[in-house]
Amino acid sequence: MDMDDLSNNVIAGSELDVSVQKVLRNTYMLLGATIGFSAVMAGASILLRVPYMGLWMLLPYFGLLWMVEKNKNNSSGIAWCFALTGFLGVTLGPILSAVLALRGAEPIMLALGSTALTFFAASAYVLQTRKNLSAMGGFLFIGLMVAFVGGIANIFLQIPALALTVSCMFAILCTGLIMWQTSMIIHGGERNYISATVTLFVMLYNLFTVFLTFFGMGNDE
Repeated sequence: MDMDDLSNNVIAGSELDVSVQKVLRNTYMLLGATIGFSAVMAGASILLRVPYMGLWMLLPYFGLLWMVEKNKNNSSGIAWCFALTGFLGVTLGPILSAVLALRGAEPIMLALGSTALTFFAASAYVLQTRKNLSAMGGFLFIGLMVAFVGGIANIFLQIPALALTVSCMFAILCTGLIMWQTSMIIHGGERNYISATVTLFVMLYNLFTVFLTFFGMGNDE
């Protein structure tokens, strides 16, 4: 099942408002396109042996995120959305190269499958039950910031237990934010498909890297 199938299966025969159907379709179409583009950029990053950027990736990431937000209501917003997701694909290249060297391709496939399963399950649950999760937004974003700060701190502290805790927090919070964003679309809180796409993509990126850590790195440092 791909993004269009998920959207069509839920929308077909439903009572969703026409505007909601439009946002859902546009979001899933753009999300599918950006995932494909990001995968191509990740492959190019591997071939070109792009070095691991570490915390330096945050500077262009936040810059591109700001440009997407600034231009989300005009045609250039789509271009900036591809620029952001393509850049994130490039940052995956060195990580994928390390996993391939250590464990081969199997952990990558397991991470992809786990990410896809989590996304489709979380999205389908909200689309089928029509639960309004708008009240969860503040809690989830605060939790994500706490996990982010914890992850940054552990780069210097190098505490395995903290790393595992942060990874689990990211997995849970990102799944929650996928459900929250889907709920915001179907209940009218989100009408901009570019903004919705970026939120979903970043959550998928985080989920994939968490699963990749679990499956690919094991107990390696």
